[in-house]
Amino acid sequence: MTAPTTDDPRIDALMAEVRRAGGRVTAARRLIVGALLDAATHQTVDELAAIVRTAGPDVHLSTVYRTLDSLEAIGLVEHTHVGHGPALYHVGRMHPHLVCEKCGAVIDFEPAQLDTLREELRERFGFELHVGHFAMLGHCRDCASS
Repeated sequence: MTAPTTDDPRIDALMAEVRRAGGRVTAARRLIVGALLDAATHQTVDELAAIVRTAGPDVHLSTVYRTLDSLEAIGLVEHTHVGHGPALYHVGRMHPHLVCEKCGAVIDFEPAQLDTLREELRERFGFELHVGHFAMLGHCRDCASS
């Protein structure tokens, strides 16, 4: 596990958004955002905290939670629930996820791929589907074929 990036123009851009929203830019926030940006996959709070602590051992788990909540409130970070486990966090806009119930693979895809379903739900039931907060469960290609 390596320490998160802290010298990255993407972090600077996100911290500028935090300032515009009236938030404070702290070393802990930079570490948390760096850990999110460095991640190859979506991360749980515990995973993020472990990464952040490699560079900032004094950053408490409660700080990670509060930071993620504040970043989510201004639209910079999203979380999704992928089955029975903890929520996963990522930088960026809300998008749908497919989760394999067998191997745990998480597959991101574009919200537009659900446009037909969203339109039908809107027309038939007056229901507005939010596509990213919860994952759709099933089996990935590899697990379905085995």
